[in-house]
Formats: sequence, C-alpha cells, structure tokens
Amino acid sequence: MSLKKYSLLTILIYAVCYLLPAFFPINLSLWITLFTYVLGAITLSLVYLRHGLSQFEKRPADWKQILTWGIGGIFLALILQAIASQIEVGLFGAPETSQNTAQIIGFVQSQPFFILAVTIGGPIMEEFVFRRAILLSLASKTPLWFAMCVSSLLFALIHFDGHLLLYTALGLFFSFLYLKTGRIWTSIICHVGMNTLVVLLTIFLT
Repeated sequence: MSLKKYSLLTILIYAVCYLLPAFFPINLSLWITLFTYVLGAITLSLVYLRHGLSQFEKRPADWKQILTWGIGGIFLALILQAIASQIEVGLFGAPETSQNTAQIIGFVQSQPFFILAVTIGGPIMEEFVFRRAILLSLASKTPLWFAMCVSSLLFALIHFDGHLLLYTALGLFFSFLYLKTGRIWTSIICHVGMNTLVVLLTIFLT
C-alpha cells in the first residue's frame, strides 16, 4: 500500500469514527462513540500493519527503549502540559480548566464504560492519524520540522477548546517520541498513559 493510499484511508476511517456519533440521539451517542472509537483503533492498527515501514521506521528501537520512552514520556508530557497551561493562562488569558477535558470527565462520570473511548480508542486513532498519516505525508514533501509543526497544529485544532499552545506542544512531543524510536507504539503508549492518568486523577480528586 502506498503512503498516499495509507494516509487517505487512515484519515477517512478516523473521520467516520469521529463524526458518526453526531448522527445519533444524545442518549445513544456515548455508546456509539465508544463503539466507533474502539473499532476505529483496531481497524487503524490493522491498516498500519498492512502498510509496512516508513522512512523513519527502518531502524527502530527495541521494545525496551520503546517502553522506556513511552512510559517515561507520560510524566514528561504531564510536566509539559502543566508548563504550557500556565503560559496560556498567564500570557493569553486562557481558562485554567480545559473545556474538552471537563466535558470528557462528565461523560465518564455519567457512563463509566466511556473511559475506554477516552483512554484507548481516541488516543490510538489520533496517533495513527496525526503522528503517522499526516506527519509522514507532509514529511515526504516538506522539511521534517514543518511536517511536525503542521500535524501538531492540526492535532490541537481538532480539540477546539482554546488551548492551542498546550495541544500543539503535546503534539510535537508525541511526534518526537515516534521519530526518536521509529515506532508509533511509543507515542501511543505515552498518549494512552497520559490520558488515563489525567482522567483518573481528575475523577478521584473531584
């Protein structure tokens, strides 16, 4: 499968999974979101396995390095999130609480099973789309730094809650983890772990 076909198919699957719940009644939307996000994560994993290695994956790190960077990256990402959030609040007057996160927490509290969509389905799909499909497509035609910036900015815009710097910074960090180890599983581990910690800590602390 060519890079162009892989990228288009990945983005198309993500778009369907992301938009489909909006066409269902509110009382069903959480269940549909859970189903489509988990199914989308599985489907994109299979598509990835069929695609083959990219130019940045020819000499991948071993699983020990992948786990080290992935798990260690969780705590680095949390620190980065805290710093970016303080900059946004102090310099740009952004709200201290992310509306996107608050809404997600509300969904999880009303329907505990929804946590699977937030901590597993969503992050896995986002990594395949923004860190692999979009980044690789752009990197094949533009400088790598530009591809990282654009894919990270798009990642931030899809969350549309006013925290542009925060999500862009996280997108760049996830891109670094992927490129550092040559495996998308590294950024997936970090993204999944970070979302899980944030959701669980927020629920228990409130």
